[in-house]
Amino acid sequence: MRITEVEAIPLLVPLPAGTKAPIAIPNADRLAGTVFKGYRACLVRVHTDEGAVGIGECMVRLTPEATGAIVRELGEVVVGLDPVHTGVAWELMFSVMMNRGHLKGFFMEALSGIDIALWDLKGKALDRPVYELLGGAQRDRIWSYASSLRFRGLETTVQEAKEFVEAGYNAMKLKIGSDKHRPDADIELATAVREAVGPEVFLSADANCGFERPAAMKVARALQELDYAWFEEPIPPDDHAGYAEMAKALDMPIAGGETEFTRFGFRQLFTAGALDIVQPNISRAGGFTECMRTAALAEAFHVPYAPHTGSTTSVCHAAEIHLSAALPNFLIYEDMQADWSKTEGNPLREGLLKVPVEVRNGSYLELPKGPGLGIELNEDVVERYRVHR
Repeated sequence: MRITEVEAIPLLVPLPAGTKAPIAIPNADRLAGTVFKGYRACLVRVHTDEGAVGIGECMVRLTPEATGAIVRELGEVVVGLDPVHTGVAWELMFSVMMNRGHLKGFFMEALSGIDIALWDLKGKALDRPVYELLGGAQRDRIWSYASSLRFRGLETTVQEAKEFVEAGYNAMKLKIGSDKHRPDADIELATAVREAVGPEVFLSADANCGFERPAAMKVARALQELDYAWFEEPIPPDDHAGYAEMAKALDMPIAGGETEFTRFGFRQLFTAGALDIVQPNISRAGGFTECMRTAALAEAFHVPYAPHTGSTTSVCHAAEIHLSAALPNFLIYEDMQADWSKTEGNPLREGLLKVPVEVRNGSYLELPKGPGLGIELNEDVVERYRVHR
C-alpha cells in the first residue's frame, strides 16, 4: 500500500453576528465577532493506491483555508510512502520547516492532522484500533469530565452544573477569567458551583490565560479552599516563571499546555516546574507520533496527562480517546458538552460522523470499536460546510 494523495478539507459553520465570547479572551468586546463567528476545522484525508483512506484533523481557530493550503503542500513529501511508516512520515514532514523556525503554529497543526490520518490508515491496514498499535489499552473505559460551564451568568451556570450531575457526570470544568484584574465575581461563581454540585464532584476551573499574576493567585487560593481539582491556564502561556511560581506556592495542581506544540516546548515547561498536569491537543501538538513522545517526557517528570479537546470536531475527539486509552499517565478526558453559542449547535460535533465515537456511561466513555480510529465521515455534513475558494 502506498500513499497517493493528501487531501485537505477546510470547514466553516457560520454563527450569527453578535455571538458573545463564552470564554476569557483579551479585548473580548472587540474580538468576539472574529474569533467566534463560526465553528472551524480542517480535516485531512490520506488516500492510497489500494483504496483505503485515513482521516485526521488539524486544529483550527482562524482561516481553515490557510491550514488546508499547508496540508496540501506538506502532504507532497509523504506521497509514495507506505502509510504504516508513520515515524518516517513524521520526520520527513517536520524536516520541511524545522530549520526555518516553524516548530509551532499553523505548520505543526497541519502536520498533526496528516499524522492522525496516517495512524488511522495504519490501523485499517493492520485491522487493529489505534490504541492497540500504541501499545494496547491501559484501561477498559475512559474517565471524562463535562466541559465546560461557560460564561452564561451565575444562575444559568449553576443550573447547568446541576444538569451535568443529573446526567451522571462526577467531574466537570468551570470557565472563569472575565476580568484579568478583578476576580471577585469569578470567586463568587466558583463558590456557587461547588455548593451546587457538592464536595464529591471532581471540579476544575479554566481561565484560558485570562488573569494577571496577582489576580490569578487570589483566585487560586480561593479555588484551593473550595477543593478544586486543578486551576487551568491561569495566566498568559508565555509566563513560564509565573506558572512555576504558582505551581510551587499552591497545593492545588496547575494545568496547561493546550497552547504548546512539541516535546521541545513541553521540555521547557517541565524543567521549569511550570505544570502539574499537562494538556496537549493531538490535532495541534504533532498527532499521535509526537503526543506519545510528549506523554513519555511528562511521565519522566511525573506529570499526569489530561488531553485537551476544546472546540474541535469529532475526529479529534476520536483520536484523543484512542490516545487516552493507551497512555500510562493518563488522568482524565475532556468531554466537550457546551458549544460557543447556546442556541446554535455545532454540526462538526453532532453530525460529522455516521456513528458517534463517544459512547457515554455517566462520566465514562467506552473504547472505540473497529480498525484505525473506528470512524466514518458523514459526507453530507462535510460537503455542506466545506469551504470552496
